[in-house]
Amino acid sequence: MIDIRIEFGQRIKELRARSGMSQEHLAYRAGLDRSYISGVERGERNVSIVNIEKIASALQISVAYLFSGERFSPTPAYHPKEFIIPFKDRVQYTLDPDKRLLSFQVNGLASGKHDVEYMSNIVLGICSAYSKDELDVLVDHRGMKTADGEPVVYSPEVAERAVQFQQELTAYSKKVIVLCNSEFMVEQLNHVAKTSGIYDKATHLFAKDRDMVGKAYEMLDIHDHQFIRTDK
Repeated sequence: MIDIRIEFGQRIKELRARSGMSQEHLAYRAGLDRSYISGVERGERNVSIVNIEKIASALQISVAYLFSGERFSPTPAYHPKEFIIPFKDRVQYTLDPDKRLLSFQVNGLASGKHDVEYMSNIVLGICSAYSKDELDVLVDHRGMKTADGEPVVYSPEVAERAVQFQQELTAYSKKVIVLCNSEFMVEQLNHVAKTSGIYDKATHLFAKDRDMVGKAYEMLDIHDHQFIRTDK
C-alpha cells in the first residue's frame, strides 16, 4: 500500500528540483521551517491544508496541480553544466512585419537576471518601434529542458524578473502565446501573467506537439513558421 505522505513528499521534491530551489529557498518562500520541508519530502510529516496552500503558492502552482499525474525526475536543475553554451547562442527571434508577429524561441535554461535582461532588451527594443496593442508575440519554451532531457520551469529569480518584463511587454502586445514544455510551466506562467497583469492577453499552451503548435498557428492566423515547427 502506498503511503500518501511518501508520495506527496516525492512530489514536492521533484517540483522543487525542477524549479531550481533548495529546501531552504522553498521554506523561505512558503514561510515554513527548512526542517519541516525536509520532513515533508521524506514522508515523515503530516501536512495541513494551510501548509499545502503555502507550498503550492511558493512553487507558483495551484493546489490541484500538486495532485496531478504529471511527474518528473527529482534530480536538481540549474547546474553550471547547463550554461556552457552562452544564452545568446540558445535564443532565436524573428519579426514578421506583415503579420506584426514577434517570435522567439529559448532552448535550455536562463541562468538569472542577466539572461532575462538580454532577452528583454531584444524584445522590447523591437517592440518600441510599434504602438500600443500592435504586436502579437509567440514564445516557444518547448526546448527549456535540462541536459537529461527533463522539462524545467523558471527559477524564482527568473520568474520574478519575468513579471517586470511582461508588464513592459503589455504596452505593445495584443496577445502573447507561449508553447510550454509541461503543465508545470503552464501553471507557473499563469501565475506570472496574473502577477504582471497580462493574464487576459496571455495564453499558455501544452499538449501534443502538433496540436499545440497548430492551436498557436490558428490563434495567430498563420500557416507556417521558420523555426517554430512540429516534429516530423
